[in-house]
Amino acid sequence: MKFFIDTANLAQIKEANDLGILDGVTTNPSLMAKEGIKGADNITNHYKTICDIVDGDISAEVLSTTFEEIIEEGKKLAAIHPNIVVKVPMIKDGVKAIKWFTDNKIKTNCTLIFSAGQAILAAKAGATYVSPFLGRIDDSGWDGVQLIEQIAQIFAVQGFKTEILAASIRNANHIIRCAEAGADVCTCPLDSILALLKHPLTDIGLAKFLEDAKKM
Repeated sequence: MKFFIDTANLAQIKEANDLGILDGVTTNPSLMAKEGIKGADNITNHYKTICDIVDGDISAEVLSTTFEEIIEEGKKLAAIHPNIVVKVPMIKDGVKAIKWFTDNKIKTNCTLIFSAGQAILAAKAGATYVSPFLGRIDDSGWDGVQLIEQIAQIFAVQGFKTEILAASIRNANHIIRCAEAGADVCTCPLDSILALLKHPLTDIGLAKFLEDAKKM
């Protein structure tokens, strides 16, 4: 399973990349705004900087909701760097745009997936990734990981090449369960990634080793 970091914070992206396990980055307008990135030129330059740090797919989200506008915005984003993946919402015009991008060799990430039917449509249109939001599904009282399992089974049966990018990750356990469920990619905050490092028995064992080493 590939690891993406879900942020626009350059320090966190660099820290995750330096860890040696980072495969890509996902961003959205909310994450950009959180970092104080405003204006088309500043956003473009920020994406360029991220691409300079990480050698992997970088999802850049369109703000448009009509077919023509999504295409125009997506072309501009894709022109920033070869690693840019155009992030498109799961709406009717979004699906049409994904097909256009696919036919024109532009990678896409279909975001805001909440059902297997939506994932099927995105895959049929040729999306590079589909992003089920399991944390938000959990918030609604359902199990988001079950959706990952369902999509993985359907894609395997149908032979879809689209990768499942598990999004809206809330904790380290989400990451582990997504790996078990068949997600191809997991995108999450840095804290969730670093939480995988932690176990009390590791701390106890290391303390014991260091104590014994002093006696040598």
